[in-house]
Amino acid sequence: MSPTTSPSDPIVPDETPSPTKTRSNSFFRQKRTPLPRDDARRQGDISQLAFLTMGGRDPAIAFLNTENAELGGRPLAVATASDTGYEQVATAIRAWTRDPGFE
Repeated sequence: MSPTTSPSDPIVPDETPSPTKTRSNSFFRQKRTPLPRDDARRQGDISQLAFLTMGGRDPAIAFLNTENAELGGRPLAVATASDTGYEQVATAIRAWTRDPGFE
């Protein structure tokens, strides 16, 4: 007991916050380079074309992310990689017809 406290004084815990270790999220973040500007433009353009032509998000995503033997890979990756690939995928999207059982 210190000389300034009496036995009837309530015990008050030390309220100074304990030092906390700040954790950076760099462990969880993968270090990637951003998509080059031309690739990002082609990716956005082909996604928009698919969305508008195919009648919505679900059929567009299904088409863009499914392997396509005629195009030589996933249409989104093919279209993003080059201008020639973009034109091939754009032609395939424009030629696409809706599956009547899909609706």
